[in-house]
Amino acid sequence: MSNLVLTTFDWVPPPPRGFVRDLRIRWALEEAGLPYRVASVPFQNRGADHFAHQPFGQVPWLTDGDITVFESGAILLHLGELSARLMPTDPKGRAVVQEWVFAALASVEAASQPWSFFQFMDDAGETPMRKFFDDFLYKHRLPQMEKVLAGREWLAGAFSIADILMADVLRLVDRFGGLADYPACTAYVARATARTAFKKAYADQMAHFAAGDAAR
Repeated sequence: MSNLVLTTFDWVPPPPRGFVRDLRIRWALEEAGLPYRVASVPFQNRGADHFAHQPFGQVPWLTDGDITVFESGAILLHLGELSARLMPTDPKGRAVVQEWVFAALASVEAASQPWSFFQFMDDAGETPMRKFFDDFLYKHRLPQMEKVLAGREWLAGAFSIADILMADVLRLVDRFGGLADYPACTAYVARATARTAFKKAYADQMAHFAAGDAAR
């Protein structure tokens, strides 16, 4: 039996399905060919054990023997240490992957996640806060990523955990049509999501939550 256990919710409502962040970990595990199993915790009535593993009551977390890691970026860095398919072994290559991991989370997702909340809530109101996040994404993040991705297939040479994170961040923007004016970003997301490992991870997550529907 595998020592790698990925824990996610037993069920989520339909809107976030396909975007819950255990997908990033499933994707990486499939890319690396690492054996793992999936465990569930209740979406509702989150208990003390849940908060002991994830102090904010979120998912996912990964158990690797006696090691438990939460936060998708930290989990991906942990998995990168287990497989050269996810992160190169040479110091320079590792540094490039690591910087883009943090860029995906701290620079791009910091802009796209608040913007996506407005989209999920179907809030099109013209407010100063809405304008701030529109500008943050469309003036200060996507144009820069468009320049970067226009000149390369993947962020750090070969496909890596940096691409799993960045593609997943941009994929949510694309869901709401936010990449319409950014062809290089759009093509990058298309390349990433055409990978067999992504398709498997996506299908498995959707099936997992569908099973939750049946159990309810």
